[in-house]
Amino acid sequence: MKISSKKIPEVLVFEPTVYPDDRGYFMETFRASHFLENDLSAEFVQENQSRSVKGTLRGLHYQLEFPQGKLARVVSGEIFDVAVDLRKSSPTFGNWVSEILSSENKKQLWIPPGFAHGFLVLSETAELIYKCTEYYHPEDDHSVLWNDQSPAITWPEIDREPRLSLKDKKAKTLVQSRTFP
Repeated sequence: MKISSKKIPEVLVFEPTVYPDDRGYFMETFRASHFLENDLSAEFVQENQSRSVKGTLRGLHYQLEFPQGKLARVVSGEIFDVAVDLRKSSPTFGNWVSEILSSENKKQLWIPPGFAHGFLVLSETAELIYKCTEYYHPEDDHSVLWNDQSPAITWPEIDREPRLSLKDKKAKTLVQSRTFP
């Protein structure tokens, strides 16, 4: 497994070694020792899967009282995956990083607790699976507006306005949002 950091060093990209043969392929998608070797404490307690159509934008979601670390990967299709640093004490507060995750490149993105997470579907459909370090608590659900000018995420061009949930349409700007210390 190749592990590399983004411009925000706590956000990591995991690239598994793929062993193809005439039957298909095999790859290891998770090993706890990779987290330990990188001084990451991550005990996963929940795994989620979503399927979305092209142009769907989900996010930027986070929990304050029960912050989740997430290890995200795409098993079908392609997405533009984003992490925004919401830790006020961090030198990278308000900054964002992204990675294209796809069933073809098989990359995974580690989004640590203290970050908002979102993604835009680039293919006709995409299925995202992500492991979480904390259970989802609906009463602790928060969102930063996807097109807020404070993080100023450079989303890929798509041929239509993004498909958003009502919750994501009503999200707050970063300045209006409660964030981490």
